[in-house]
Amino acid sequence: MEHMETDNKTVITTFILLGFENAPALQIPLFLVFLIIYSMTVAGNIIIIVLVITDHHLHIPMYFFLGNLSCLETFYTSTLLPRLLTSFLTGDRTISVEGCYIQLYWFGTLVIAECYLLASMSYDRYLAICKPLQYATLMNRRICLLLSAVSWLCGITIMTIIMSLMSQLKFCGPREIDHLFCDSTPVINLSCSKTTVVTLMILTVSFIDTVPSCLMTLLSYICIIAAIIRIPSSDGRKRAFSTCSSHLIVVSIFYGSLIFVYALPKKEALRELDKIFSVFYTVLTPLINPLVYTLRNKEVKKALGRSINKFEISKWFVRDGE
Repeated sequence: MEHMETDNKTVITTFILLGFENAPALQIPLFLVFLIIYSMTVAGNIIIIVLVITDHHLHIPMYFFLGNLSCLETFYTSTLLPRLLTSFLTGDRTISVEGCYIQLYWFGTLVIAECYLLASMSYDRYLAICKPLQYATLMNRRICLLLSAVSWLCGITIMTIIMSLMSQLKFCGPREIDHLFCDSTPVINLSCSKTTVVTLMILTVSFIDTVPSCLMTLLSYICIIAAIIRIPSSDGRKRAFSTCSSHLIVVSIFYGSLIFVYALPKKEALRELDKIFSVFYTVLTPLINPLVYTLRNKEVKKALGRSINKFEISKWFVRDGE
């Protein structure tokens, strides 16, 4: 059932996610591209999670946060891409209102959690570079667990409040969402209920969530860059910058695309660009994370090498035992 009659009004029970419907010839190529990206993202982030858990050399705050980020982005990309891949392959773009709400809830939860987690990671780098003598005290195991837990709890709490308000909305038509996934603004725009309260709530939450975390990240890196400039030796400056440059790349892409999609005025001409920039923070950022942290991080590469060597040695013993 796509709709039902209630009080002489047609109540929509399914939505249609238009996605890239205006490019029918690209559906199969897009399916292959996104499938490769999804596979690489999940595999890369799982490798980082396993390395952080199993290699004792990585049992420090920086890699604890990295493991959390990889875990978050594995869930994050799995919330959106499987449904998108299905629509590319089958052409079925329908999604139930309940399914749309579930996708929106977890998508929003993970985006909010990532904002706070990235801010925590920038704070960790600030302490490591600007306050090295106090680092062990200020960033101990308890603080790491607390910052990580707060990131996840903020996302869950905020989205629970938002979804409790959105669940009261009614949809009478149209039912086409001109987006790749269920996002709050295009869904609310389809409602035939009063949306003032939920819209104001989302705007307030978006400001509280993104602005302080973005400012904290920006301030941390201003202090880091200032501290790096004061390092007398060029080798010292290079080592210090290499510890945070990877994080800065991920943060820049993530916040830059978020600002474009959510902060700029909504115009018809920007609608397709919104879709493209949505791909940056929903698809490319989770892929870039394992790439920059493995290709640009010596400790992670060493841990990966140790794991491969252990695997080869264990295989040798098994063959020798046979």
